Amino acid sequence: MGWHRAGWYTACWVDLRLFPANLPSANRIVPELQDIEIGTFIPDGPPETECGLFVEVLEPESALVLHSNSHLPLAWRQNHRADLDWSWAFVLMPVDGGGRTRFLFRSRSATSPRWLKSGANLAVVPCGVRDVP
Repeated sequence: MGWHRAGWYTACWVDLRLFPANLPSANRIVPELQDIEIGTFIPDGPPETECGLFVEVLEPESALVLHSNSHLPLAWRQNHRADLDWSWAFVLMPVDGGGRTRFLFRSRSATSPRWLKSGANLAVVPCGVRDVP
């Protein structure tokens, strides 16, 4: 995942309209990008934004938890105009012992000021909707 890595597995329209400077999201696992570990910084924007997530939990073939407090414009962060503390959890769970797997995704955030939570919900929730073949 990440900026100029495999994207965020978002729908093509999201990549094209919202992130035209990024590479398209991957539609497969990219083996050469599997070298992350606890503490790895995953960029989520051009380098000058200093935006990204850190790997907090990594259980191969089971769970990945990412954490960020940088998903706001750099000027806002530097001037303390707003705060965002955000985590993403990706979990794979075996289903019925029949070789099937359930994918669970959870995102949690704490924000200030209050209007930022509404804005985050409007921007992030639609970006995560994708049909998977």
